[in-house]
Amino acid sequence: MTSSSNTLFKKSGRVRHPEKAHRSQSEKSKRPKWLRVKLTNNSNLETTRQIVREHELHTVCEEAVCPNLSECWSKRHATFLIMGDICTRACSFCNVSTGRPLPLNHTEPERIAHAVYKLSLRHTVITSVDRDDLDDGGAQHFAKVIQAIRNQYHQVDSQQNAPTIEVLTPDFLRKDAALETLLAAEPEVFNHNLETVPGLYPSIRPGARYFHSLRLLQRAKEINPRVFTKSGLMLGLGETRVELLQVMDDLRSAGVDFLTMGQYLQPTLHHAPIKRFVPPEEFDSLKQVALAKGFLQVASSPFTRSSYHADEDFEKLRVARSAQSRAN
Repeated sequence: MTSSSNTLFKKSGRVRHPEKAHRSQSEKSKRPKWLRVKLTNNSNLETTRQIVREHELHTVCEEAVCPNLSECWSKRHATFLIMGDICTRACSFCNVSTGRPLPLNHTEPERIAHAVYKLSLRHTVITSVDRDDLDDGGAQHFAKVIQAIRNQYHQVDSQQNAPTIEVLTPDFLRKDAALETLLAAEPEVFNHNLETVPGLYPSIRPGARYFHSLRLLQRAKEINPRVFTKSGLMLGLGETRVELLQVMDDLRSAGVDFLTMGQYLQPTLHHAPIKRFVPPEEFDSLKQVALAKGFLQVASSPFTRSSYHADEDFEKLRVARSAQSRAN
């Protein structure tokens, strides 16, 4: 994951992170034993890779240098990154390339749908780069991907249920009606990550606004009360426990159902430095606090990421909501 190599700054002959290329490198942090990745390698991993390549798709698994890639791909799970692999934002924690994106590829929804079908996914996660250059931030493209996946199953095998769909979206800052457009396609889960506590936004997520992101999650629930809402936080960037508990309260006030928390890991030494490695027992403690605050589901561990075990967690969400409905 962490490397001082400049090769991570080059992609297809161009600078991958122009805004970070001249930053001084932070010191390399030695990972504790609980953060050593156990690589998985089986035929499913290569099959997943081949399907992704065959359909000329991007995945956040690769672009974000996810530590869980081998585990997830060995189970034929991949999280698709739509609207290209170049982001209009320059968050200091993120490995996705920054720059001027290419025009949307209008064959992408069908290619995603074919790949989802070939992977036999029962729950699929679709995310994207930020597209501040588009009038709707890419909301209509999200909707087209959702519809293409459902059409694929209806056309090929009407007896087989289409997978449930989870979207992990950008913030649609200053994009009027974008959220309504996306939610009209009726994804089962709407995910937007707050990423960190508000005090760290200027240095970690400078192009975003904490309360706008919080309001986006709240509005998603107002527009469609049945959609599951979800958000995630990275730990180890310098946040305090008190700040984390306040963010939990903010998310619950916005009606968010599902919280994920995982350890921040530097993609390169030019990215935001790791301030602390949070031990597993602290993640467990925070999970119990979050559940006590009323979240239906909480995933909290050093390796937790937004789409890690998303299929299993979605089933737990449905069970938790049913139990809550019966209790009421």
